Amino acid sequence: MTLPVSSPVTLHSLLGNHAGTAALKAGRVASPLVAFDYADVKVVNTQFKAMMRDLTYDFGEVAIATYLQGYEYGKPYVLLPATTNGRNQHHTIFHNADRGALTPRELNGKRVGVRAYTQTTGVWVRGFLAEDYGVDLQRITWVTFEDPHLAEYRDPPNVERAPAGKQLKQMLLDGEIDAAILGDVAEQTPLTHLIPEHATEGQRWARAHGGVAINHMAIIRTSIAHARPEVVQEAYRLLKDSRAAVTLPTGLDDPLRFGVAATRQSLEQMVAYSFQQGLISRSPTADELFADAVRILGAASA
Repeated sequence: MTLPVSSPVTLHSLLGNHAGTAALKAGRVASPLVAFDYADVKVVNTQFKAMMRDLTYDFGEVAIATYLQGYEYGKPYVLLPATTNGRNQHHTIFHNADRGALTPRELNGKRVGVRAYTQTTGVWVRGFLAEDYGVDLQRITWVTFEDPHLAEYRDPPNVERAPAGKQLKQMLLDGEIDAAILGDVAEQTPLTHLIPEHATEGQRWARAHGGVAINHMAIIRTSIAHARPEVVQEAYRLLKDSRAAVTLPTGLDDPLRFGVAATRQSLEQMVAYSFQQGLISRSPTADELFADAVRILGAASA
């Protein structure tokens, strides 16, 4: 995209319908410099593959594990210190109570389903299972249903694809897997949270790791960032103003933290988990990942 200096810009954008993006998407916060052509998608993560493989979007959000892989493979996007989606993750893994009792520490040697091995929620869950419950991730068979978002990546040997036509929840109900990472679903008989005290454990984890886990952060095309830094500044301001328009928890319980300081520890924890689980081959620091954003945003990025 060629951008004449100081002209208004329309960014082809991927933003989900989240609390923190509602004011921006509805036009309640706006700018004479930047407009957004939003992709019409119901589930934003269905477009992360298009973003990273086809470079479809100028601006938007992406799962942080996906971004880290994109960074390793040289995808041309700048990471902004702007969280669009975050949550504690301990409620997202389930087992089938009709098949008997199961605790996290008993997962070694089991089969666990997850939408994709590289799914950000799955990375977080595997991370705390290993760190806090002594689970040996290499001794688990991870049963997946989708390809990675990055074409360059290959799943490790202990990952297998579910047979064609199978569904994650139904495999858990049928006893074909022992546990499953299902995300934000309500507990329903016989599906039971693997971690009964998940809310307490999630809060404990957040306080030990600098805040609730980050799922999605904002990115912008590198060529735009280099040619028109004022567009980046304005897009970041709009995201921040949109976040400020909604009342949410603050501090470590804030799911939509902004700024390098507020997101550093959570981001670097995801880097560590991604490296340990073989998603990336090295561990960039938050300062490296945010270098372009800090240069462009200056004090606003703090």
